[in-house]
Amino acid sequence: MPFDPASLTYDANGLIPCIAQDDATGEVLMMAWMNAASVARTLATGRVTYWSRSRAAFWVKGETSGHLQHLVEMRIDCDRDCLLVRVRQDGPACHTNRRSCFYTAVRDGGEVITMEPMPAAIR
Repeated sequence: MPFDPASLTYDANGLIPCIAQDDATGEVLMMAWMNAASVARTLATGRVTYWSRSRAAFWVKGETSGHLQHLVEMRIDCDRDCLLVRVRQDGPACHTNRRSCFYTAVRDGGEVITMEPMPAAIR
């Protein structure tokens, strides 16, 4: 059955949350937003393309940093209102140069940084 991005459930702004997960490790890397056009672009190009709410423009992950996300598979949740993209990540996924955006844990009532930025040689 052919996939139509319009078949997804978008919010009032025409957006759907998208979670990026490392295909090899299962690690959750980041969450960002997509619209129907960025879903279609991602599937057509194999390069994960999000919708930047602040810039109101497409955002190809890694286009300026070189930290590309290569699409392995896109999955749709049961309510069709959230996406999961399994990716091959080049370098860090987070703009703080960490592997994942989820590097702060809440433990014993406080915040704990669980990962340091990647060394420049790895970025």
